[in-house]
Amino acid sequence: MQLTGAQILIECLKEQGVDTVFGYPGGAVLNIYDELYKHQNEIKHILTAHEQGAAHAADGYARATGKVGVCIATSGPGATNLVTGIATAYMDSVPMVAITGNVAVPLLGKDSFQEVDIRGITMPITKHNYIVKDVNKLADTIRKAFYIAKEGRPGPVLIDIPKDITALKAEYSYKEPKPVEIHTEQIKEKDIEKAIKLIKNSTKPFVYAGGGVGYANAEKELLSFVEKLNAPVACSLMGQGVFPATHKLYTGMIGMHGTKASNIAATECDLLIAIGARFSDRVVSKLERFAPEAKVLHIDIDPAEINKNIRTYHYIIGDVKTVLSMLNSKLENRPSNTWNEKIENLMKEYPVGYIQDGNLKPQYIIEKLYEISDGEAIITTEVGQHQMWAAQYYKFTKPRTYISSGGLGTMGYGTGAAIGAQIGKPDKKVIHIAGDGSFRMNCNELATISAYKLPIKIIIINNGALGMVRQWQTMFYGKRYSSTTLDRGPDFVKLGEAYNIKAYKVTTEKELEKALSETFNLEEPIILDCHINIDEKVLPMVPPGKAIEDVIVEDL
Repeated sequence: MQLTGAQILIECLKEQGVDTVFGYPGGAVLNIYDELYKHQNEIKHILTAHEQGAAHAADGYARATGKVGVCIATSGPGATNLVTGIATAYMDSVPMVAITGNVAVPLLGKDSFQEVDIRGITMPITKHNYIVKDVNKLADTIRKAFYIAKEGRPGPVLIDIPKDITALKAEYSYKEPKPVEIHTEQIKEKDIEKAIKLIKNSTKPFVYAGGGVGYANAEKELLSFVEKLNAPVACSLMGQGVFPATHKLYTGMIGMHGTKASNIAATECDLLIAIGARFSDRVVSKLERFAPEAKVLHIDIDPAEINKNIRTYHYIIGDVKTVLSMLNSKLENRPSNTWNEKIENLMKEYPVGYIQDGNLKPQYIIEKLYEISDGEAIITTEVGQHQMWAAQYYKFTKPRTYISSGGLGTMGYGTGAAIGAQIGKPDKKVIHIAGDGSFRMNCNELATISAYKLPIKIIIINNGALGMVRQWQTMFYGKRYSSTTLDRGPDFVKLGEAYNIKAYKVTTEKELEKALSETFNLEEPIILDCHINIDEKVLPMVPPGKAIEDVIVEDL
């Protein structure tokens, strides 16, 4: 049947099982929004306060659900406002399709009103991107975009559609979505056997698990693998929840703000098994002193990550779930030895903890959130100290429950992500943990939270500063606090009230407990503005230029 480009887009979204899109209308996408209006009973459109919020919401939706997140923006500034959100998704391997409008094809390249080469701008931060200049190619382009976003290592794809293409007609017929192929062709039996031999010959194995385990839905296989191997295991920031933090073999996060037990284990192991992880600089720190005694076995779906940052002794490229299943079928149970005893002693000697001094402590706030939510909430964060405290003190036991910007470190990410997570998982408690600096950046999305009555609990850990930058200035810049003290508004309680959101100022442990007990189970958004000392620090911490075993565990 003959349909307009806008109608074809909607039909293709329905083909792909899309039930929600996040966006902001404008002239170049008017035809698309007209069709969204006609199909509002099939595809819910969430109007955000800003296009960046739409991109972060699509990202949070994708991370929480495992589906492809979709956002829409108009041409020019609408499209460029998506860029930070697309880059965030790209760095953290999030499946997302961003749809932008553009000026009509005859006006392209002529500096027309609200014209920008969004395809050129986003080329380095997408898995693939398209500009559709022929309406007859629109449907297949959309189908390819969704497939690319999901297959292999996930990531964002952009489709730029000129306005005249949304009005022109072409033949459309329904097609079933192509099933995503599981990458197993590069997994060789000899490589599995070599890995098994490495494991058998190891007396001090250590497992480093990353976010790729969660994207592969391989958390059960990882648990079986670690228990058979009987080895200590640490997770990256993006890997939080892929291995239960309550398990006796879990040593905590690894890297710059990882535990001393994890960092020493990585330094002294004789076999380091990295699974679905990319050896980020925040994990490795000083390259030449990372795992100096270890043979490195790297398991990952993306061949570009092999030997990129760390030289491997052996690697297996392919679907992590499949690789772990094959290894588990051949792996024998390893008995405990002196290595296990050493790691257990390190965990007892260097626990992640804090001193309660009568003041409201950020660590205490996270512990109370864990307690009141029974560890079952989806946690979103902004970027900074609060992000690290959340990773350290909330015991994540399931994947897709810690949603944070890891690779790009995007301040202002979390509020939009919380919106997407709550809409994608309406039956889950969503807690958004923010710093006052980050929260200011996209607090306009309170309008979205209020309008859609999303029961998100927003916990602002307010120290009146850009806390992580101030921490560095305290420790490494002679306490020269250049532009990091936020001695300014707004009053977050009044701001919440302006959006018809209940908000409370919290300054003591008793006030926190009372506010949480009274508001946590309310089916409405809540803001708790929690005031802490300006000089609270995230510890442990690896100083710049140092090896990960040189981690600082106490405030100097």
